[in-house]
Amino acid sequence: MSEINVAVYPGTFDPVTNGHLDILRRAQRLFDRVICGVGINLTKTPLFTLEERLEMLRHSIPFDGVEVDSFDGLTVEFARKHGAKAIVRGLRPLTDIAFELSVDLVNAQIAPEIETVFLATRQEFMYLSSNAVREAALIGRRIIPGSVTPFVERKIREKLGF
Repeated sequence: MSEINVAVYPGTFDPVTNGHLDILRRAQRLFDRVICGVGINLTKTPLFTLEERLEMLRHSIPFDGVEVDSFDGLTVEFARKHGAKAIVRGLRPLTDIAFELSVDLVNAQIAPEIETVFLATRQEFMYLSSNAVREAALIGRRIIPGSVTPFVERKIREKLGF
């Protein structure tokens, strides 16, 4: 019997974007099971509740081998809880590298048995972030074309009343 390779893909997903889904789809091809972890970050004030973010993720994932769960606390503890060998992180060139590497160094001190796997963002999603999607919706009352699934777009419009 072969061992199952499990990874976690953590984030706040406020809201989940097509860039997140691309990283998740690619991670799913590398691991037997991927748990998408919606984190509760006390330093952020999300637009959507935890329950809404979980719902948007569950409705947006059209492929097998991915589970959705929530967590508070350290990502490495969430990974340990699920028996994960890896934490998957997406990188946008220049904007994420320093931050993600510093988090990886801390995680390696706490849980040296868990590797971080960085996946470079595809060119079409380099500009995309949950912050950009939220700001366009909050300030401009617009949805960035191609940024989110139709279900997520509907949820944004319902939440903001446009």
